[in-house]
Amino acid sequence: MPRLSPLFLAALTATTLASSAYAQQSPGLPGSMEAPGLASTVVPKQLEGVSFQQRLNTQLPLDTPFKDEYGRDVTLGSYFSKKPVLLAFVYFQCPMLCTQVLNGTASSLKPLPFVVGRDFDIVFLSFDPRDTPEAAQAKKSALLADYHQTATADGWHFLTGTEANIKAVTSAAGFTYQWDERTQQFAHVSGVLVATPDGRLSRYFYGIEYSPKDLRLALVESGRGTIGSAVDQLLLYCYHYDAAAGRYGAIPMNIIRLGGGMTVLILGGFIWLALRKDSAVAHA
Repeated sequence: MPRLSPLFLAALTATTLASSAYAQQSPGLPGSMEAPGLASTVVPKQLEGVSFQQRLNTQLPLDTPFKDEYGRDVTLGSYFSKKPVLLAFVYFQCPMLCTQVLNGTASSLKPLPFVVGRDFDIVFLSFDPRDTPEAAQAKKSALLADYHQTATADGWHFLTGTEANIKAVTSAAGFTYQWDERTQQFAHVSGVLVATPDGRLSRYFYGIEYSPKDLRLALVESGRGTIGSAVDQLLLYCYHYDAAAGRYGAIPMNIIRLGGGMTVLILGGFIWLALRKDSAVAHA
C-alpha cells in the first residue's frame, strides 16, 4: 500500500471539509482567536477510518446486486466475463473530489488505443446509498458529453445500491470512508482500480489524474491476453508494477537485455547483407 499518496489525498479532503465547517476570525483584532493547528502525528477526526488499502488478487463479490443508471437490476458480475474492468468508488452528489476522479478517468483514457465497451468496461460504484439511478444517469450523461465519449456509452456503467451491498464490495477492495455530519460530506481517498475478467483486483492507482501509460499496461496485464498487441507485451517486459508506489516503473536489466538483443539482431542483419552482397559479386 502506498504510504503517502492516499493519506495525502485524504488529508486534502479533510482540509476542504474542515474549511467549510470552521470560520476563523482575522488575527490581530480584539477578541479574535486563531484555530489551533494539529500536530503532524495526529490524525484529523475526519480521517479516522478512512483508507484505501491494496488487496491485490482479492476476488470481488460478483453476485452483489445493484441498480444501473437505467434503474435495472444488475449484479457487479454483469460487467465481468471476457474483458478487464476499470473500477472506481465515487458518489454522484459529491461536490468536489469524486468529480475530479470521474474527469481524471475520462481524460486519461483519451490517448489509449483501446475502446471502452469493446476492449474493457468502466464501472463507477456509488458508495452513498442515497444516490439514485436518476443521479447516476445525470452524472453519466454529463461526463460522456463533456469528454465526447457518447459513442462508447454502453461501456460506461454507473451503479447504485444499498449500504450493505456497497460495503460488501468496498470492503473487499480495501476502500473505507466516513460520513462527516458537520459538513454533510464523505471523507474518502480517491483512486481507481483495474480488475481481471474474472473479478480479481489487479492494480491500484491513487489520486485524481492517472498516467495513460500506467492504465494501458494495467489493462493489458489484467486482461490476461484478451487485450493489447505485441507492442504492449513488449512494454510489459520493460515495465513492472510497483505496488508500493502504485505505478509502473522501468526494469533496467530487462531494458538492457532487450537493447542487447536488438543490437545483436541489427549487427547480424548487417553481416548477412554484407555476406550476401559479397556472394553476389563473386558470382557476377
